[in-house]
Amino acid sequence: MLKSFRIGGIHPPENKLSAGKNIQTAALPKQAVILLGQHIGAPAQAVVNKGDSVKVGTLLAKAGGFVSANIHSSVSGTVAKIDQITDTSGYKRPAIFIDVEGDEWEESIDRSKALKKECTLSDKEIIQRIKDCGIVGLGGATFPTQVKLSPPPGMKASILIINAVECEPYLTSDHQLMMEKTEEILVGIMILKKAIGVEHAVIGIENNKKDAISKMQSLVYSYPGITICPLKVQYPQGGEKQLIDAIIRRQVPSGGLPISTGAVVQNVGTAFAVYEAVQKNKPLFERIVTVTGKS
Repeated sequence: MLKSFRIGGIHPPENKLSAGKNIQTAALPKQAVILLGQHIGAPAQAVVNKGDSVKVGTLLAKAGGFVSANIHSSVSGTVAKIDQITDTSGYKRPAIFIDVEGDEWEESIDRSKALKKECTLSDKEIIQRIKDCGIVGLGGATFPTQVKLSPPPGMKASILIINAVECEPYLTSDHQLMMEKTEEILVGIMILKKAIGVEHAVIGIENNKKDAISKMQSLVYSYPGITICPLKVQYPQGGEKQLIDAIIRRQVPSGGLPISTGAVVQNVGTAFAVYEAVQKNKPLFERIVTVTGKS
């Protein structure tokens, strides 16, 4: 019998309209608007000014507190202004407006497609690289990853859980990422294991992604300590507390932190971003930007 969480849950009709579609890079806009609050916590503080030239991967803003994240440019060009823009929540937020010119990248970023498996960094160096590159949780909450990898005093991780559930009725991005970037994800998981000092990681995947489960299982033998756990299709299994219950049968106490169960949960997309940050020195950015007319 497939595992699942034990309290509540439904199975809504699936509308995976984009299933099987290849990942594509968005076309460059004429102007990009990059918000300074792309994560839970304090907005980042701009370190560029109007008129500055930036490249893809240039640091635009530094973390504004302990729970915050660095922001990097996803385009190259000239900073037009630093102003506010109304975001999808309907509130005005600080943002950096960049007039896009060409497609120049920071030279420190390894843009090769070659898989880089060996990680020579220490646990502390890994966490620092993740912090520098502005990695946040890509399951939806956008919690700064370096914070999650640094448990409070007296708490220690015993297992890493990778959330590849994608239980929402319409979403397919994690599914396709597993199909196209399988080994990069597995290397990222090995790096995350090293960062928090655990021997075992479990990838939870709902059973409606049989091709992703099969592909992961065909390659995971080369990555010690990682196992695949097919799960019953049930919403909201992608929730952190529900997934912990499904995988290790422990429940997060009311008002408590997930680490109190001994588990650290990271999204499968975050594992890929960690691979790119640590092995390729690529900050977290994608060609997903707000497009505006010039003002």
